[in-house]
This record gives sequence, structure tokens and C-alpha cells, in this order.
Amino acid sequence: MKGIFVTGTDTGAGKTIITGLLGRYLLEKGYRVVTQKWIETGSEGFSSDIDLHLKLMRRQREDIGDYLRYVSCYTFRFASSPHLAASLEKRKIRAEKIKKSFKFLSKEFDFVIVEGTGGALVPFTEKRLVIDIAKELTLPVLVVAGNKLGAINHTLLTIEAIKKRDMKIIGVLLNNQSKKADKIILRDNLKVIKGLTNEAIIGILPWSKDEDYLYKSFLPLGDKILARLKRK
Repeated sequence: MKGIFVTGTDTGAGKTIITGLLGRYLLEKGYRVVTQKWIETGSEGFSSDIDLHLKLMRRQREDIGDYLRYVSCYTFRFASSPHLAASLEKRKIRAEKIKKSFKFLSKEFDFVIVEGTGGALVPFTEKRLVIDIAKELTLPVLVVAGNKLGAINHTLLTIEAIKKRDMKIIGVLLNNQSKKADKIILRDNLKVIKGLTNEAIIGILPWSKDEDYLYKSFLPLGDKILARLKRK
């Protein structure tokens, strides 16, 4: 079993899409794969991000029916930081419940891909961060960077935060977020991030609404991620 923690450089960087595409890639390689969303806000009852993962993986809830309670640990109605959303509903997010859910799934699947919440340093209480749980589970981190103006700063800060916690980084994947984005900026982001860090740059995923095109574009990136995982 290998666990993967997918974090973003910010909210909306593309974690959900990348998690789903990676799940499909590993499934097609013959692995038993499940995704997890520990905490989701702006949702109710069941994680909408898990539903999108399943759609991208060409699966349905019924395919993981025995594991639904483990893949979606906490959902909250208010779209905000988890600590605030939980407080508004007078509920507590318990790290131990999340870790037990992950450990259970890790016994059942070859890969458990965990999509984080927002960026790297998001609190689930007023004193603890979601990434603290990933560190306690010794999960390697895949950084998804929204490829746009500002990506260099956001990505470098994210990498520094992860390194400070002595967590292993699988690599950085840049996700194009608009077909209208300036290509000069997008290419420069990759070059500068590569030059300023010692981390592997997985590559750039182009922007598209076509899921099949996205998946075909993701295949060489998936190859790099899997190769890196095998070396961890």
C-alpha cells in the first residue's frame, strides 16, 4: 500500500481533478485504488469532491459502497476553513477518526489518494492543521499548483511549509486554469519553480473541459508520479 496526500497551492488549484485523474491512471495500471476527502466544506451529507473523483475514475458510489463512511470523513455546509465550518455546526473534527479511516482503507487498497482541503496550511481546529494529520501518517505529498500569475510565490511557500515538517514531496504538478492565460507566464512559472527548488517538476496539465482529453494529457504525468512513488 502507498498513501498519497494531494495538496494545493491555494483553494481552487485543481486538487480534485488531479486526484481523480491519478485515481483513474492507477486503476488502469491494475492497482486497487480509493480516494479520500478527510474534510470538505460547502458540502452536505457526502463529499462532492469524492463524487467528482469517481466520475473521473469512471466509477460510481456503488463501486465503493462498503467504504463510503471511510472515504468521506467530515462534511460541513458552510464554505470556509474547516475550523470555522465545524464551529458553526458545533461539531469537532477528530484527527483520530481520520487516521483510523485512512488506516482501514490502507489495508484494503494498494493506493489511498487523499485530497487535502484548500492549501497546505489549513486549520481544522484553532491549533491544528490538516497537514499535521498527513505528517503523522507519513504520507508523501503531491503539490498541485494553479498555473497562473502568482504561482511562483504560492508554490515556493507551499514547498517551504512541507519541507519544514520533514515530509517527502513526490513532485509539483502545474495545472493550467484558463485557456486565456498568458502562455509566457505559464512557461516561466515552470522554469523558475524548477530553478528555485530541488523538487521534481511533474509537468503541466493543460486546461480543458474535455475529460478524455485531460486524461490523455495526464498519462505522461501519471507515469512520472508512479515512478517517483516506487522510489519513495
